[in-house]
Amino acid sequence: MSDGRIVVGVDGSEGSRHALQWAAKQAELTGGTLEVVTSWEYPATYGWVPVPPEDYALEEFATKSQEEAIAAVFGDKVPAKLVKKVVQGHPAEILVEESQGADLLVVGSRGYGGFADAMLGSVSTYAIHHAHGTVTVIRPPK
Repeated sequence: MSDGRIVVGVDGSEGSRHALQWAAKQAELTGGTLEVVTSWEYPATYGWVPVPPEDYALEEFATKSQEEAIAAVFGDKVPAKLVKKVVQGHPAEILVEESQGADLLVVGSRGYGGFADAMLGSVSTYAIHHAHGTVTVIRPPK
């Protein structure tokens, strides 16, 4: 059995939940640690910036989204070797950073049109090209 790390990006989407399920099975098979990573960032603004509402807590929203995804996938049977991380930054850059030293980076796939990225989302495309190791992109079941 491995003491390796499997990093999975979770953003609350259905695609990332499928990636989490797949990564969990892989971690179970290999004995590795499952590291669930969710990122958040302040939206880009130009010019005049409105004052956000008092309950505008992006880190809390990201944490809640991660908790909901974990609960949806595992219910009350959360793996013992699951590590949760909520990190500020752009999702693609954070996942590539977190892939350093990991045995595997797992991301979901969300197509959004266009030609080059017709089958993959921008985060998964970035991860494939820049990760520090092996990347698995999980497409949702049909």
